[in-house]
Amino acid sequence: MSGTLYLCATPIGNLEDVTLRALRVLKEVNLIAAEDTRHTKKLLNHYHIKTPVTSFHSHNQDAKSAFILSCLRRGQSVAVVSDAGMPGISDPGALLVSRAVEEGLPVVPVPGASALVAALVVSGLRTDRFVFEGFLPRKGRRGVLDRIAREPRTVVLFEAPNRVRQTLRDLCEMCGGARRVAVARELTKQHEEVYRGTLAGAVDYFAEHDPRGEFTLVLEGCKDAGKDLEAVDADSLVRDVDALRAQGWAPRQAVKEVARRKGLRPNLVYELVKGHKE
Repeated sequence: MSGTLYLCATPIGNLEDVTLRALRVLKEVNLIAAEDTRHTKKLLNHYHIKTPVTSFHSHNQDAKSAFILSCLRRGQSVAVVSDAGMPGISDPGALLVSRAVEEGLPVVPVPGASALVAALVVSGLRTDRFVFEGFLPRKGRRGVLDRIAREPRTVVLFEAPNRVRQTLRDLCEMCGGARRVAVARELTKQHEEVYRGTLAGAVDYFAEHDPRGEFTLVLEGCKDAGKDLEAVDADSLVRDVDALRAQGWAPRQAVKEVARRKGLRPNLVYELVKGHKE
């Protein structure tokens, strides 16, 4: 009889957020596969759990997936944990689950804390329809941001503290400064903070406040995503852009300013103005 692969959620900051079921599973399994063994052992030591731990991360996922699958085939149960939250979300757990499912091995979720859900529900934005983007890629970043700017659903994404300022500036440029956003930092921890406002306001706020900790961004969906271009008054946009140009504004900055005032995407304003003048 094969063992069971458990996907155990761990706290995203506050150790009290681990579930009773997760603690029981972590005690009963034969092995715990952890993204960072040193980090996970802090949790295990806090709750006096002595189960053996092995590393399982993006740099060894192929070899360790094969090892974990062999354990399951021999009847040993394994719990996979990430550093924080639910394994399989923006970490190598998804690959292991896919292989286990292909072999018909039992896979059981042990749900719990999630930065994605925690940030979403405190954002003040729509929660009935949303899309999760994880971390933005280093390559093709501009294309992904353009797609996010046109997404009608609420968008949730993770970001590192050293990149959050640039990401907010990029989103402000692509979406327009009036788009609403919630920037959640250090959720469930001592210095938990949630900024709620516009993208332009977020850019200004984090220009003055040093970004520290783990960030989750929740972006309002694009309200004009489903609009026909003809439904927007192009004549008015052209007049507004020309008026700013006459005051000495650069073309790009004039378009961005009109977009901010109208609550539209800069790219949409640019397309309308360009098409109107051709």
